[in-house]
Amino acid sequence: MKVVVTSLFGDGFEESLKGEFPDLDLVFVSSEEDQAREIKDANVFMGAPSREVFIQADHLQWLHCPGTGIDTLTPITELVDSDVVLTNARGPHTAPMADHVFSMCLAFAHRTNEMMADQKAHSWDADKYSPTFIEMEDSTMGILALGGIGMAVARRATGFGMDVYAVDKNPIAPPPGVIDVWGLDRLDDLMAISDWLVITAPYTDDTSGMIGAEQLALMKPTSHIIIISRGGIVEENALFDTLKNNRIAGAGIDAFKNEPLPENSPWWDLENVIISPHMSAVSKKMYEGRRDVFRENLRRFISNQPFIYVCDKSTGF
Repeated sequence: MKVVVTSLFGDGFEESLKGEFPDLDLVFVSSEEDQAREIKDANVFMGAPSREVFIQADHLQWLHCPGTGIDTLTPITELVDSDVVLTNARGPHTAPMADHVFSMCLAFAHRTNEMMADQKAHSWDADKYSPTFIEMEDSTMGILALGGIGMAVARRATGFGMDVYAVDKNPIAPPPGVIDVWGLDRLDDLMAISDWLVITAPYTDDTSGMIGAEQLALMKPTSHIIIISRGGIVEENALFDTLKNNRIAGAGIDAFKNEPLPENSPWWDLENVIISPHMSAVSKKMYEGRRDVFRENLRRFISNQPFIYVCDKSTGF
């Protein structure tokens, strides 16, 4: 059985796979040229192949995405229409991403960025902060998509004493700490009540551009939006115009539709925006968690047991 691995290298990962699975033909490659050659007779492929690579496969049974979002894979119609099982590693990223959400919220609430600038300038100016600090307790957090990331964000929000509401394509009974979970038909209501709106939805055909100028206009002028999952869900031109004209207070953005953000992008210069380079999930523990998911699913594949984290190729998550 041939297994091609193209990601999560380092920290002894390759050696541990060889040690646990000595009877497998394990091949470790990175370049697209090598991937296209090795996938041809592979049974398993771990990575995010391009269409040009995927269509070279003759015997593939299982494709494992080492991350969470599968939006680069679902446009490959040959994959979607095939019998190849697609899995992902949707668990290990949730905690660091939820932490990152609150790093952005707290930076806005307690003006952390301004304090760092004051520190570099050796400036002690307490008075300027007294009218600008925001108390997070008793504010309202709205979450778009109450999946793994959304649930992790909600748990932290309740610790801050926030009122938490969510909108989800498949609404569930509110979990502890969440006041209500609405269907997509109440997205406008969520926009209107949220002091902090957090975007945790996957990027799919259904979510692409689902928040535009009309929805942004419903938000309070004191509200903030945090984009943590994928770019393109919030229409970026509308959001830029909203922020530039101070119709909402600010935005924390970890993901843009097109990345990396160009050096000459006007987004860099908006004073009410905090930008991070799509790295909110990054931690050593997260990488090891993703390796563990692959190991577990490889054990299950060999023993003909059901996979964990099987994706629906038609819905995109």
